[in-house]
Amino acid sequence: MADTTSAPPSGLLLRLAGVLSAYGTDTAFTRRDTQPHPTRSALIGMFAAAAGRPRHQALDPLDLPDRPRYTDLAFTIRVDQPGTPYTDFHTTGSGRPRHEQLRTSKGDRRPEGKTTHVTDRHYLTDACFTVAVHGDAALIAYLADTLEHPQFAPYLGRRACVPDEPLVLTPPLTDPLTHLLKHAPLTLPGPPGPDEERIPVTFWWDTPPPNPTAHRELADNPADFTPHHRRHTVRSLWSTTQYLPAALYAGANPLPALADYRHRLEQPCPPPP
Repeated sequence: MADTTSAPPSGLLLRLAGVLSAYGTDTAFTRRDTQPHPTRSALIGMFAAAAGRPRHQALDPLDLPDRPRYTDLAFTIRVDQPGTPYTDFHTTGSGRPRHEQLRTSKGDRRPEGKTTHVTDRHYLTDACFTVAVHGDAALIAYLADTLEHPQFAPYLGRRACVPDEPLVLTPPLTDPLTHLLKHAPLTLPGPPGPDEERIPVTFWWDTPPPNPTAHRELADNPADFTPHHRRHTVRSLWSTTQYLPAALYAGANPLPALADYRHRLEQPCPPPP
């Protein structure tokens, strides 16, 4: 199933799955939220970290032809498993000496007996997303290499959220969207019914698709990752329901189907007749 076209690669597929994931857009004070799908900020931050870029240079042009940026990339997200929302009651700051205690809004240290800081941290459990990453061929090739050999370990929104294997589901592809719709194995919460030929699956799009079923705005487009100067802009995204072949179901243990899919993509193309 290797690509047989002569067009340059324009994308690849990632599989973001794990016991815990968290894609927050409102993480400043005592409530750390999560969106129901990966955000642009989480994805672009993962890419920059894998390349070893410091936060203040994460969004700078890359040393590649045409000087692309990670913010040039577009994403199409397939929701294989939406996961289950989970809230962690989290405390920090207690048990440390006075000079290491948390600071107040005035810059002072918290007083004795009031050193514990309580937060509610929201996660998704057992969620799985297959993401088509679209972009310049040189940037896609660089992205595939750095994710396979990362300088800093990738994580699913927060450092405690370790991704399952495989993270990089495909090599660079000429048509990642077709693979997302017709070929990439589906990790579903349960098997399709015996009479089901098509399965409804939610998709989220960076650009307007035909006949969207929902539209929303989200402040997750990174403008600056510099500590204490983090800034995001608002962007639009659209949702659709696509009916995918039930034959894409990868089974209760999806790893063999995922490995076989990747192996078939890596096989050399046969020579033309």
